[in-house]
Amino acid sequence: MQPVEICPSIYWIGVNDRHIEMFEGLWSIGDEGVSYNSYLIVDQKKAIIDLCSKMTSDELFDHVRTITDPVTLDYVVINHMEPDHSGALKALLLLAPQIKFLGTAKTKEMLESFYGITENVQVIVDGDEIDLGVHKLKFFSTPFVHWPETMMTYEIKEKILFSCDGFGGYGSLNGCIFDDKVVPVKWYEEQAQRYYVNIVANYSKPVKNAIAKLENVPINFVAPSHGLIWRNSPRRIIDLYKKWANYASGPGEPAVTLLYASMYGSTARMMEVIAQGIVDEGVPVTIYHVSKVPVSQILSSLWINHGVVMGAPTYEGSLFPDMVSLLNMAQLKHVFNKLSAGFGSYAWGGGGQREFNDLVKTLRWESYGNFEYKGTPDSGDLNEGRKFGAGFARKLKTALTSIES
Repeated sequence: MQPVEICPSIYWIGVNDRHIEMFEGLWSIGDEGVSYNSYLIVDQKKAIIDLCSKMTSDELFDHVRTITDPVTLDYVVINHMEPDHSGALKALLLLAPQIKFLGTAKTKEMLESFYGITENVQVIVDGDEIDLGVHKLKFFSTPFVHWPETMMTYEIKEKILFSCDGFGGYGSLNGCIFDDKVVPVKWYEEQAQRYYVNIVANYSKPVKNAIAKLENVPINFVAPSHGLIWRNSPRRIIDLYKKWANYASGPGEPAVTLLYASMYGSTARMMEVIAQGIVDEGVPVTIYHVSKVPVSQILSSLWINHGVVMGAPTYEGSLFPDMVSLLNMAQLKHVFNKLSAGFGSYAWGGGGQREFNDLVKTLRWESYGNFEYKGTPDSGDLNEGRKFGAGFARKLKTALTSIES
């Protein structure tokens, strides 16, 4: 894409990365891609806000050259030091050796440890302002959204919040950078939700602190470093982030994430009737095969839904390894306070459901119980499985009613 003028003299100069397969080396985005949104303000003083990865820096600086000579840049605002935003810093320094780096005290430390940069660094504290001429920048400290050095930058005249990873999302920008009518906004909201759970959810309390700090700030544009720029409904993405942050300590949605793994079909067959039982009670269910679906998608559903049902066979006296791996990731990402149940088949001695129950305790999930059967399920087992699913759904509705009251 070519640069886009957001407001007079303020430009999006970002790049799409459609080649990346795994974000942070963990999260599958091979189909969706991601944008690295960088911004340029051309005024009496010229400032570039956030950068991009090292591998996409050539395209970024080509964009800069279509607007101004990089050697005339005065400031680079570093809202966040993660290399997908700061990877182009050394290349920028070669083009603009006089440029001044603006960032928090922790950013100053990281500039040295990441890139050996120690000169022309100005430390920014919460509430500081920089006058560019017509435009003025104000800085908000937002530590742990999602690294300790992070801040957000606010352009006062046009009321633009450059929020970096805050309020961002997966997904390349497909011909338009704004939340316009021609853009599938719902798809970008879904990508933002998955991004939140994968990247930011561990820091939900700092997210809420940042939102509270911005509550009385007039905002016409939310311009993150990944995903859409929100100008038609700028508060929409902030409200969504607040909603997702609240799931960290409050109840989830009245729905079930049903996860399963199966070696020879016995657990998969039971999964189908348990899903029937859940839906019989009017509770929606989303089903994932944990050996096939990327963990980034599964975590998003786990974070949002209050109910979790997991089906997996016993494997050599233990829970099926792919399910163990998923539960460990859920613990790492603090997916707590769920209502759960487990089911699965075994060939002789069992053991998978015992391990599931132990893992559930570490996750602080309430347990509805387990349904375990030997070998291939017969018609009686399947009937009991459907009842098990229905009972879980009733328990879920009762639990959420109790919490709300």
